[in-house]
Amino acid sequence: MRYLVTGEQMKEIDRYTIDTIGIPSLVLMERAAGAVAREAEKLAGKDEAIWAVCGTGNNGADAVAAARMLALKGYSVTIIIVGNMEKGTREFHTQRMIAGNLNLSVVEWRDFIPGRCSLIIDGVFGVGLAREVEGEYREVLEGLGERKGAKVIAVDIPSGIDSTTGQIMGTALKADVTVTFGWEKLGSILYPGREYCGKTIVEDIGFPPASLQKTEPFAWTFGEEDLSGLPKRPAYSNKGTFGKVLLAAGSRGMGGAAYLAALAAFRMGAGLVKILTVEENRTVLQQLLPEAIITVYDPREAGGDEWEKRMERECAWADVIVLGPGLGQEPYVKSLVRSVLTSAYVPIVIDADGLNAIAANPDLEQYYTENIVITPHLGEMARLTGREIRDIQSSIVSTALDYSRRKGIVCVLKDAATVAANREGQCYVNTSGNSCMAKAGSGDVLSGAIAGLLAQGMEPFEGAVMGVFVHGLAGDKYRKDHSAGEMLGRELAHTLGKITG
Repeated sequence: MRYLVTGEQMKEIDRYTIDTIGIPSLVLMERAAGAVAREAEKLAGKDEAIWAVCGTGNNGADAVAAARMLALKGYSVTIIIVGNMEKGTREFHTQRMIAGNLNLSVVEWRDFIPGRCSLIIDGVFGVGLAREVEGEYREVLEGLGERKGAKVIAVDIPSGIDSTTGQIMGTALKADVTVTFGWEKLGSILYPGREYCGKTIVEDIGFPPASLQKTEPFAWTFGEEDLSGLPKRPAYSNKGTFGKVLLAAGSRGMGGAAYLAALAAFRMGAGLVKILTVEENRTVLQQLLPEAIITVYDPREAGGDEWEKRMERECAWADVIVLGPGLGQEPYVKSLVRSVLTSAYVPIVIDADGLNAIAANPDLEQYYTENIVITPHLGEMARLTGREIRDIQSSIVSTALDYSRRKGIVCVLKDAATVAANREGQCYVNTSGNSCMAKAGSGDVLSGAIAGLLAQGMEPFEGAVMGVFVHGLAGDKYRKDHSAGEMLGRELAHTLGKITG
């Protein structure tokens, strides 16, 4: 597990470390600058020009210090100051004074005559940026971005990226390498910030664990070491040991969604899978997945007494239910969704047309319980909340957290960096996966994968988080051996088993 901190949290960590723990700011700064300088040495030769472009805050002070360390090793470095030096922080003035005492090349941006350079150290803005980049700063970042052939190392986070949301604040400078300190910043994990960071290197510069604990970090991500949290498979067991998944999925002509979700549940380790679907899907599903139990219904019976009794029996059989993949939007779907929500006493994963039915009939939200996991993509979340997709995408973490808290459920909000949140305010941001997964069926596979974990006894939030992570790892594993556009949903589902096995 790797914690992710917001810009505000990182500033609080700084304050607590310096003011309460007593570690001097300049000690932390020297360590940070040393880490940046080490990475710079990997990208530039001593006969190549390096520009350290520095704002007048502590981020700029880090860059000035890194430039000094490189200059003392014989590198050709120019320190370029952006902004009003009179408003500089105490640490900036200290680092500027040291550079002057050593007769290093220091120039203000307005007086700088650009030549050729092979490496830019970006220390213009740090994690504290909270407004749009304008004026001279915008000119600087845009000008640096036009330098062809020059590598960029960002100090802590690329200038112009919001350290909490990952959004571009008017303009931003794309980095090849980002050296960040203490912990990864949430904005470096979310898009487009992640793309602007390039390769991110996390450096321990001496923040004590107590400083992190004081901030109560709510966000984290997983690494492959966290696969140890997958359910264990005891030797003395049978198919019932690993749980029963019921999928209410697939309308006429859309049996593929039911198949993919069921296949994923099996590949994730579920012992039994039953697909509740329309008669038209029976034959094809039996052929595609003979391991599954197929049970069918007549949509014309929806809402009647026998229908309700039937739904109660089906829900009573299951340890977890998937509701929605490929259901379509015919009138009977509302009745099906309501029947499952009112009859089930087990976790329910709601996806796709299950969510669309709820969005079209908000009264169905009254049946939400703490065992509910929803897995909307941005469009489905827009329908659920009445907000614009663009607005949700720019605030994906707060959107997922707000919906989870208000509704008391787990929300898995799917995007290039999927976010999972629960009603307690915990938040997971996924870092596995890649663009080859942007295919029809990928979401069906995710709902089945989460259900497979819940069937084996994982709690709704932990199962949702692990399901999202493994789903992305399966995409990464497949991508290593295939072209970017080659993967199909069923291949993603099959690859799940190679991760969990």
